[in-house]
Amino acid sequence: MPLVRGGPARAGGVGSLVDPAEAGAHGRALLAPLEGTPALLETLRVWLSLHGSWDRTAVALEIHRNTVRQRIARAGALLDVDLGDADVRMELWFALKWA
Repeated sequence: MPLVRGGPARAGGVGSLVDPAEAGAHGRALLAPLEGTPALLETLRVWLSLHGSWDRTAVALEIHRNTVRQRIARAGALLDVDLGDADVRMELWFALKWA
């Protein structure tokens, strides 16, 4: 049984396997607890893009590494997720890309 609905995978990676409207709706719903907190969203986005590096995220955002830790902890608490779980991080990365 093919993984992709409607035919072979298109160039575009895993994201091409999901309907963009469905992906966007899922992403917005998942990230809803962070609505209105652009600093938390941006910190989460950068932290995930840098594979969870506190120091590189701090440099990229020009903030102290403890601020990164505090923001990531706050984002995890608001989202009620364990950011130590790779599956959670992957789903959040997907959500941030499509939301």
